[in-house]
Amino acid sequence: MGNDSRKDRRTQAVACYGMLIALAFLFSYIEAMIPFPIPIPGVKLGLANLVNVVGLYSVGAVGTAAVSLVRIVLVGFTFSNMFSMLYSLAGGVLSLAAMILAKRSGWFGKAGVSILGGIFHNIGQLTVAACVTKTAGVFTYFPVLLIAGVVTGAVIGILGGLIVVRILPAMHR
Repeated sequence: MGNDSRKDRRTQAVACYGMLIALAFLFSYIEAMIPFPIPIPGVKLGLANLVNVVGLYSVGAVGTAAVSLVRIVLVGFTFSNMFSMLYSLAGGVLSLAAMILAKRSGWFGKAGVSILGGIFHNIGQLTVAACVTKTAGVFTYFPVLLIAGVVTGAVIGILGGLIVVRILPAMHR
């Protein structure tokens, strides 16, 4: 009986991670296909971050980090190039680290965790851009990206919170 229940839990975990990776990949694709109505470079909704918010509250930090890394690599090889992957990796790592710390602190709700993720994603990408271009001038975009990170982070955080409330009870049946 013990082996069967462990096997069932592993099967459920694999299915859950597969679903999260597929959703993150799909959201990245959708976001690339749908133009965002703000004509400022670097501003986007961050749909894949929805998976990070849900993942942090359902599978935890390590599982979410694995899902995020797999998504960045898959999207990088499928839809973009090595430079884009580097920007995404920098933004994704910094964003997820900030989200994990914010969640663990207990000071932030899901929307606050997501907002910090959006802000730090932009900081990570601007830092890579500054290194690539060898100029700090790219940080002049920061005020606009800060506002965008707060707004889009709030929207994604609210949606993520609604999803978590609905799926967590189902996951623990």
